[in-house]
Amino acid sequence: MQIRTTRRGFIRAASVCAFASYIGRGVAGAMEQNSTSDGIKIDAIELGFPLVDFHVHLDGSTIDKVLELSSERGVKFGIVEHGGTKENKYPVVLSNDEDLSAYLKMLEGKPVYKGVQAEYNDWMDCFSKSVLDQLDFVLTDTMTFPGKDGRRMKLWEKDADIGEPKDFMDRFVDWHIEILSCGRVDILANVSWLPAPLSSDYDAWWTEPRMRKVIDAAIKKNIAIEISSSFKLPKMPFLRMAKDAGIKFSFGSNGRYPNMGKLDYSILMAKELGLKSSDMFDPATKRHKMNGS
Repeated sequence: MQIRTTRRGFIRAASVCAFASYIGRGVAGAMEQNSTSDGIKIDAIELGFPLVDFHVHLDGSTIDKVLELSSERGVKFGIVEHGGTKENKYPVVLSNDEDLSAYLKMLEGKPVYKGVQAEYNDWMDCFSKSVLDQLDFVLTDTMTFPGKDGRRMKLWEKDADIGEPKDFMDRFVDWHIEILSCGRVDILANVSWLPAPLSSDYDAWWTEPRMRKVIDAAIKKNIAIEISSSFKLPKMPFLRMAKDAGIKFSFGSNGRYPNMGKLDYSILMAKELGLKSSDMFDPATKRHKMNGS
């Protein structure tokens, strides 16, 4: 019997493994400190800007329950739902203006940022500009990848066939560039994540030229890079290169209830990088620029 892995289950397992790998670096104590509401509020004061988790899913919960966590943890949430064609297989996929409008109505008046997680390179065809303009931000990633047979391949699933590693890596970097060029995108999430066969050699596969290529594309399109607390990525060399290039950053937990707002790695990296409010993605500034007002 073939066992299918959901993205939610994969992320949970990956988070546990990534956490364990950081124990040896002495990060565990810092993460434990940041696991409490008081610790997070102290972190916000130390950083000098409000904490926002721009990668929050409502799976298995309700907006009201999630807002209770937002208040308790002192973190504002950016809510996302998958958006794109029905070829993208998730419990909920917003695929037209009616779907997106109903989702926006559900979030109306709530103290959250309203976003979608754009899927693949054809998601823009599903929605009109007038409805998309009601969003605060659009987040996307590259974890759904075109297989050589043309079908969409979920790279986190065990049966994902990536083929020859170097060839895959070259195609994967090019896929980042294509996704970043697909219309309105504000945040690239899960940055520098690798499929299981390559993940143990992260530093070897994410060479300086490959990192530079992705960073340059994000800079060109004015797209922020997520510091992911679920995958503990990107690693510091990637982050330093991005900061030196002048890129904006966002924090993300990729959290499902009750794990949203847990931003330990994001906060730790921000402190090491010396990030300031001017380094962070701001939906108000982005929308102001996009609307030309």
